[in-house]
Amino acid sequence: MSEVFGVRRGRLRDRCAATGSAGVLVSRPANVRYLAGAAPPGAVLLLAPGEDVLLCPGTPTSDPADGRPDEQLRLTVLPTSAGDPAVAAAEQARTAGVESLAVEEHHLTVARHRALASVAPRLRLADLGLAVEQQRLVKDEEEIACLRIAAEIADQALGELLESILVGRTERHLALELERRLVDHGADGPAFPTSVATGPNSGRGGHHPSDRRVEEGDFLSVCVGANYRGYRCEIGRTFVIGTTPADWQIDLYDLVFAAQRAARESLAPGAGYRDVDHAARQILDAAGHGEGLAARTGHGVGLEIDEDPQLAPAAMGKLDACVPVTVEPGVHLPGRGGVRIDDTLVVRQEADGGPELLTITTKELLAL
Repeated sequence: MSEVFGVRRGRLRDRCAATGSAGVLVSRPANVRYLAGAAPPGAVLLLAPGEDVLLCPGTPTSDPADGRPDEQLRLTVLPTSAGDPAVAAAEQARTAGVESLAVEEHHLTVARHRALASVAPRLRLADLGLAVEQQRLVKDEEEIACLRIAAEIADQALGELLESILVGRTERHLALELERRLVDHGADGPAFPTSVATGPNSGRGGHHPSDRRVEEGDFLSVCVGANYRGYRCEIGRTFVIGTTPADWQIDLYDLVFAAQRAARESLAPGAGYRDVDHAARQILDAAGHGEGLAARTGHGVGLEIDEDPQLAPAAMGKLDACVPVTVEPGVHLPGRGGVRIDDTLVVRQEADGGPELLTITTKELLAL
């Protein structure tokens, strides 16, 4: 795997050299992990002529969840008195004869940027922009394998929860149980705060679990994800509790399912980000739910749970093969509840079978 990290760094170094920067300072944690294999808290990565250095404010832990630094890197553990690792990296770059250092201005605070400029006033700071994020967009097969395992873990945790008694338990209790089950099945932890929503809360995006208890006849919507070796997936499902679904619940579920299926089927290399969003949105809009829809139908996943691309009405760009995304339309009816159906998929060529579905828990409207 160390060869992979070296190739990634080499690609970034070549890109920056072409624009006149002999050094690169990476500070955004997900980008550091992508290029270095690990991102200890506070660490930064310096790519300079001759060697690449991971500067850490403390000794990295041996916790597998934090990753393992690439052995080709020089690891520098700074003393407590050394201050900001980014400033120390800029000083090293200056000492190495670097005249222009590319930095992630979108991640640095104004104060931190000023500190970099002051420590090496003759060092020109250039904006790296989103170069690393763009490089991270298309995943290699080892990254996809981690996402596939994360999805399997999330499926297992959700499936076990559905086999337990749910009536009378609170949203908060169920969310905590799901997160415990993720870890039991090998996850480093949840990919994001687990959402469990019941009754009038169901179908609401980003709902924070409350002390509301599950009741007979409720819609129950769950959104959960696993973090495995830094890679994060997402799954969301909606069920009915303890009784045959009411007609309005069946109709709403079938509508959201149709929208989700349309968006999933539109995932293909060359498809516009906005076209995937439109495939789902037009179905829900035609049914009279246009005003209450979320700002987007899905998004990329990887080392962060919310990455590019954004599958939204105004999003520019087209999908590539091997880009993992979520498809997660939903409808919430105030005071009644609603439906969300979320999947994580990988865009694949039609010759390779089309989009690969990673989250496979049934999407049938079950009465639990």
